[in-house]
Amino acid sequence: MGRSTIEILGGGPAGLYTGILLRRLLPHVRVRISEQNPQGATFGFGVVFSDQALDFLKGHDAETHSLVTPHMERWQNMTLNLPKGSVVLDGVGFSAIGRLELIEILRKRAEALGVEFRFSHIVESLDELKADLIVGADGVNSLVRWSLGSEFAPHLEVLGNHFAWFGTTRPFDTLTQSFVETEHGPLNAHCYRFSPDRSTFIVECDDDTFKAWNFSALGEEGSARLCGEIFRDILQGAPLIANKSMWRQFPRLWCDKWVAGRHVLLGDAAHTAHFSIGSGTRLDGGCHRAGQRSRGP
Repeated sequence: MGRSTIEILGGGPAGLYTGILLRRLLPHVRVRISEQNPQGATFGFGVVFSDQALDFLKGHDAETHSLVTPHMERWQNMTLNLPKGSVVLDGVGFSAIGRLELIEILRKRAEALGVEFRFSHIVESLDELKADLIVGADGVNSLVRWSLGSEFAPHLEVLGNHFAWFGTTRPFDTLTQSFVETEHGPLNAHCYRFSPDRSTFIVECDDDTFKAWNFSALGEEGSARLCGEIFRDILQGAPLIANKSMWRQFPRLWCDKWVAGRHVLLGDAAHTAHFSIGSGTRLDGGCHRAGQRSRGP
């Protein structure tokens, strides 16, 4: 009888950490991750963990916790920059790490445990995979979910606001939400430090404001320059950096079922959570306690 095989589609935090857990629990099983992007490529900037999520990780996987936490930036407070002044909310408790840095840490941990990888590999059909278990960690546009839509029963709604995920060289002291009023409508910036000299800087606005500023015609670099001007006071002269920072509308996804025969969904393939809640990586990467249902919109 042949060796049991598990195929994971998607090499983001969800797929990588699932590979780690599977090899720890089932060392006799062959686990392979297929990722469409080259090794070392990713989008976006930082990702966030709550203190509670890190406590869960430490309790169930102290080794991965010890690899990740030395590279994290931490803060306890949240700052709200409002048009008429600032407010500090104390005792929030979050940490952040660069998305690529996190992925590389998890990849090396997975490789050390015997997980196999295929980078720059696009799976066109589930028929290509002859595994005992197929895990769809392949994001909002999941091939696994799309191929078995009638069984997973997904519900997808696109929210009205537009957002773009930039970075900046200004290291924010706290998780910061900045609201500005402009001649073309209000905008918000969702910011947090993920390395000593870098922060995530997500700009969001409603549809009327998006159209009035004509962001759709500017492209990534043009939008980064304009948003840098709009939030000049908040950025204190630091530039915005683009990395696949095209404008998007947030897809709110939920599936009635996450399991269909030998196929399983997790992370953004199964559900999405708006970035404003923080700790999205906890939902995507399986760092919550066993048996606790993930939150999702």
